[in-house]
Amino acid sequence: MLPFSAVHHVAILVGDYAASRAFYVDKLGFSVIRENYRPARGDWKLDLACGDIELELFSAPDSPARVTNPEARGLRHLAFRVDDVEIAVRELAAAGIECEPIRMDEFTGGRMTFFRDPDDLPLEIHE
Repeated sequence: MLPFSAVHHVAILVGDYAASRAFYVDKLGFSVIRENYRPARGDWKLDLACGDIELELFSAPDSPARVTNPEARGLRHLAFRVDDVEIAVRELAAAGIECEPIRMDEFTGGRMTFFRDPDDLPLEIHE
């Protein structure tokens, strides 16, 4: 068994760097750890704090869109833990972010819902 202790980071390719930066930083409130322009690649890399892990946003305007929603192979969605889903939904709505109806996770018993980032990546909040 390999000695994995935690998830270090999650990398997300974004089509519109400015829109995604505004969404994750200004609307969702993640803190910027590092922001670097990579001249050899002609793109931006933004590292954000999310509890004990990092979200890495890579600008990739020429990358293909999601094939299907959300059932393509690979990352299905990214879930964030919150203390109270109803409060989180109200805060997201105040930031102009629409959520699906809140529902109960049949296996964990926690409340949950989904919303979308600017590239239509499904994001979940879960108690």
